[in-house]
Amino acid sequence: MHTCACCLPRRAVVAGLTAIVASLGFGLGRARADSAAPVSRVLTPDQAVAMLVAGNQRYLSRKPQVCSVDLAALREATADKQTPFAAVLSCSDSRVPAELVFDQTIGDLFVARVAGNIVSADVIASLEYGAEVLGTRAIMVLGHAKCGAVKAAIEGKAVPGQISTLFHSLQPAVEAGGRDLTKAIQANARIQAGLLRDSSPVLADLIRRKKLVVVAGYYELVSGRVSVLG
Repeated sequence: MHTCACCLPRRAVVAGLTAIVASLGFGLGRARADSAAPVSRVLTPDQAVAMLVAGNQRYLSRKPQVCSVDLAALREATADKQTPFAAVLSCSDSRVPAELVFDQTIGDLFVARVAGNIVSADVIASLEYGAEVLGTRAIMVLGHAKCGAVKAAIEGKAVPGQISTLFHSLQPAVEAGGRDLTKAIQANARIQAGLLRDSSPVLADLIRRKKLVVVAGYYELVSGRVSVLG
């Protein structure tokens, strides 16, 4: 029976994914540095998640491979076609730059950003395009420490403009985490990942055929570490 990363304890997930990366024999940044041609996307969903984890480890160790990439050559090579290996649904927060966090470059990640990393019809449509048309093998819903959107939803105070329209989507996480901000943020990432799996027939079919995995993650602002949530 296939077991996706989101069904395992976090330590087991990280250990298992690290082993997968080692077995692949390459890192995405290294492949990009060696050639401007697109990296092969013949990956399993778990391998795609493993490449995200490996990229974050390079980011943490201050040994990013993406810095050695010839960006001019890469722009030219990807001008007519993109083949991202993974998608990230991230918060709009300026402190969470997905490509840097995962040590990826042009054409590697298909990124959707919205305050609170919440799922909407537009977000689902975007991620369906990434998975069905572009061939992304993994989607990570990435919550982060000190998320202002979740904090505002917990406080429930009057806010200007249409900011409060976010609160409805965040309410299940507030109920799950109570007034504990970290618990609510992590609950929200899991809930939004579940919505992607359950609300889209396109994504559900890809998951059923083992062409896609949807996982939740949590980003620590100070350390830079991404944890795959179990």
